[in-house]
Amino acid sequence: MNTTTPAATSEIIGILGGMGPAATADFYAKLVSTTPGSSDQDHLRTVIWSDPTIPDRTEALLGDGPDPTPWLLDGSRVLREAGATVIAIPCNTAHAFVPRIADRIGLPIVHMIGEVARHLATLSPRIHTAGLLATSGTVRAGLYHAWLDRSGIRLVLPDARSQDHEVTAGIRAVKAGTHDDTTTALLARAAHRLTEQGVQVVIAGCTEIPLGLPSDAVDVPVIDPALILAQALVGRAGTRNTDGQGEGAMYCTQYVARPPCLSPPPQ
Repeated sequence: MNTTTPAATSEIIGILGGMGPAATADFYAKLVSTTPGSSDQDHLRTVIWSDPTIPDRTEALLGDGPDPTPWLLDGSRVLREAGATVIAIPCNTAHAFVPRIADRIGLPIVHMIGEVARHLATLSPRIHTAGLLATSGTVRAGLYHAWLDRSGIRLVLPDARSQDHEVTAGIRAVKAGTHDDTTTALLARAAHRLTEQGVQVVIAGCTEIPLGLPSDAVDVPVIDPALILAQALVGRAGTRNTDGQGEGAMYCTQYVARPPCLSPPPQ
């Protein structure tokens, strides 16, 4: 086997998914397409737990639904028992609950929002202002605010009307499997409202949004957190292959003893 490929590592990716199913399938496709290699054997071993019964994360954060933490814990344990060595969660809003599970599952979590912050901090010209399209739960929890503030990046959000009638409506259409040109138009209008305020990039901060918003519908770069998470996992696997350690924005728990890793942002 070619020892320079990510598959040469002992890493087994555990995908905690189902939030929603289409976004999970899209994330796995991105993980596959991001992995270098010319044969099946060059790809990463992966375990997927797609549980669409996990309660709605936004409803929980807005006080309108049950806490999804027990489901996230159970899914993480399923992945660990199936042999996963690291967990990825392709759902932005679910990251509001990561602090509740990170030190209880026995595995490192590569933090998608932390990876986006790391990515934006490396771009040239430097990013000073970013727009965010995300669920109301992600916005309410301030997930991107906390991480991007560390990099000195100002976050611009849709106004309440755009959030409800464009962003949320677009996300719901993708989840319902009914997205079409109307869905794209809604999300593109929401993005345009942000670019009018001078944002340099738009973060597609819900994993359903890239399914309804093509990057060419926006006149600034669209940042896809799922793609960045996939790239981080491939990079981590390749790094582990060469030096036995992995890089990434991980929560530092008793199970992640070695640097580099990031502490959770302040709540």
